[in-house]
Amino acid sequence: MIRTLLTASLLMALSLPAHADITPFPSSFRTQDIAVDGVKIHVRVGGKGPAVVLLHGFGDTGDMWAPLAADLARDHTVVVPDLRGMGLSSIPESGYDRKTQAGDIRAVLASLGIEHAIVLGHDIGTMVAFAYASRYPQLTERLVVMDAPVPGIPPWNDIVRSPMLWHFDFGGPDAERLVAGRERIYLDRFWNEFAGDPTKIDEATRQHYADLYARPGAMHAAFAQFRSIRQDAVDNEAGMKARLTMPVLAVGGEKSFGNNEAVVMRNAADKVTEVVIPGAGHWLMEEAPTPTISAIRQFIEQ
Repeated sequence: MIRTLLTASLLMALSLPAHADITPFPSSFRTQDIAVDGVKIHVRVGGKGPAVVLLHGFGDTGDMWAPLAADLARDHTVVVPDLRGMGLSSIPESGYDRKTQAGDIRAVLASLGIEHAIVLGHDIGTMVAFAYASRYPQLTERLVVMDAPVPGIPPWNDIVRSPMLWHFDFGGPDAERLVAGRERIYLDRFWNEFAGDPTKIDEATRQHYADLYARPGAMHAAFAQFRSIRQDAVDNEAGMKARLTMPVLAVGGEKSFGNNEAVVMRNAADKVTEVVIPGAGHWLMEEAPTPTISAIRQFIEQ
């Protein structure tokens, strides 16, 4: 009898949603997988109105955007993909440079019948958003970049000298062996060292993303995202003569990138609005969702 009850309890536990403790997307959002040049991009779509695309970075997936997506969906069509190799998207062997991933996002939007969009990114998502705006300026209504440098855009050569950014060149088979089975430890380093207040990244959030990054091949893809940054720098330097002319919002955490986000973007764009989120570190949506959402909403409504 006891064994039967234990078995039933175990089966019930295994049948529960794997990541039920983080903020969910509104029930009105749908999910779908969109085929893009041999890659499956997992996408969440909801709301109605002008399109907004939300691009996540490392240590997160598109799940990070749930609170902002819920707000924007009141009067926008909100598209939230997982970048290639991350979250629930498929894990290809190559294509992790930002120019290729900008093409992924363009193909996703085209498949949804969306031409023009506001494009927003955080962390690596900032790099993809910048590449998208550079590659498709006529289709980018506004650009929002959050707490990350842009490879190749000054003062890039000074930024990459920071010892905090050693992970930009970390990767390869031996690095993957070191991290295998220890994904949570590796991710904790980013959540702890880049946060203004590490306690704002709670246990449910940490475990949710650790589980996703422990999927077969996920850390290989994550390392590939960073090891493609050198190519991104080459691509962006080549395109610097064509400055961005759409309105740009540059958001930095006070205890992280701060006003440097705007410093970088003013070297590449003509119309830059600067916002620094007080007390926040790198993880703006986890540490300071209310002021971050307010700043984005105000910019979008201008």
